[in-house]
Amino acid sequence: MLPCYVLLDLETTGGNAVRDRTTEIAAVRVEHGVEVACWSTLVNPGVSISGFIEQLTGISNALVADAPSFDEVALHLLKLLDGAVLVAHNVRFDHGFLLNEFARMDVALRTKTLCTVRLSRLLYPGIKGHGLDAIMQRHGITTESRHRAMGDVQVMQTWLAQVAQQFGAEHLRQQALTLLQGSAALPPQLDTNVADIPEGPGVYLFYGEGTLPLYVGKSVKLRSRVMSHFQASSREPREMRIAQEIRRIEWMETAGELGAQLLEARLVKKHQPLHNRQLRRESNLCAWRLDANPDARPLLTLVRGAELSPQQFGNLYGPYRSKNQALSHLRQLADEHGLCLQALGLESGKGRCFAHQIGKCKGVCCGEEAPERHHLRLQMALVADKLRVWPFAGPVGLREHNPHTGQADIHIFDQWCHLATVRSDEELADALQTRSDVLAFDLDSYRLALKYLMPPGKSGTTVVELGSSREIRL
Repeated sequence: MLPCYVLLDLETTGGNAVRDRTTEIAAVRVEHGVEVACWSTLVNPGVSISGFIEQLTGISNALVADAPSFDEVALHLLKLLDGAVLVAHNVRFDHGFLLNEFARMDVALRTKTLCTVRLSRLLYPGIKGHGLDAIMQRHGITTESRHRAMGDVQVMQTWLAQVAQQFGAEHLRQQALTLLQGSAALPPQLDTNVADIPEGPGVYLFYGEGTLPLYVGKSVKLRSRVMSHFQASSREPREMRIAQEIRRIEWMETAGELGAQLLEARLVKKHQPLHNRQLRRESNLCAWRLDANPDARPLLTLVRGAELSPQQFGNLYGPYRSKNQALSHLRQLADEHGLCLQALGLESGKGRCFAHQIGKCKGVCCGEEAPERHHLRLQMALVADKLRVWPFAGPVGLREHNPHTGQADIHIFDQWCHLATVRSDEELADALQTRSDVLAFDLDSYRLALKYLMPPGKSGTTVVELGSSREIRL
């Protein structure tokens, strides 16, 4: 099929490559059509194996108790993979686990990948069902070790032999190379098979040599958006730098656009990627607080930090990303609406302000305009910047559903703060224990909540007020 490849399968404690761990590895290395190595081992995952996984795979906690850890077998596995293409059924799963296992050892795994699911689709475009069980049934392949690593590897090995006999070895090789080559726009050093990225909503992370992402992005069409970065690399300097530095790509699927936006904002603030210009952590956010007394001087006070609290939004205007932005915006409003710079606190001194002297202030500074009237005009000038008071009695859930994948996410908000995105009743209960009054105000979450909650149900989401029972059906 290819000059050098390794057929590989992993058994794991679950389906989450970040949280779960490996329990068994099997690998067969083939060079120029000849099997040169066959190896398998149980692996002690260092975490408990659930009853469901034990029933599915037959691998129990007792079975792996004396098995080596991943660290102990990693060197041998790296030698098997050296110079070879990693071939697996749904290779994204196995490759993702290997990336995380090696990352825990501070080792960067670099290997090209080929997915036999995608190869089956390419070879049999008119047939539905390309999972391993479907292939076994269609091609009459049997095994007594289904869901064990070597058993599944041998199924793939038998299937590839049948395909080579049916279509010819050269045709199989050409189809495999087609999957490997992908697009000419791809950086040559990129280890990730871009074709494995789903064409749905989610977040993608570009990594270089290090463990922190170079860039975090989101899209409703992940694969197309990722490819657009590389297609633009010949004409945009930033995209060229990313293409030169990138080594691998990770992605996280979401139920829809809102989930992707929230996840992107959280990851950018957490990791502060080098190539992200927006959505950085907002350390200088501020807002104007309007004094209720028309005779107060100054009428506006700049607040930030803990004072920028959703419970105070009835008297706050903004927010602004910096003090300079807040001052500049206020000066613009004063000029447009004939407001007094002295009353606003933008100019010191007593008597007529400079704006009144040039005919731009109506004279609240020198008794020519009633303070109450000036105060009202100031409120009207600021009305577009008024921060909205939380319109619900308590937390709400924004339900987002993807009809193509069946994934459903519940985004929990309270006092404009995004508490969590959950997918189970247990996660929901944990999220509702979070006290919204100790969460820092976040401008991006506020704007997203406004967009999707006002009016409720916008853009394909469903709003559920959790109320006193705080229950929601997932």
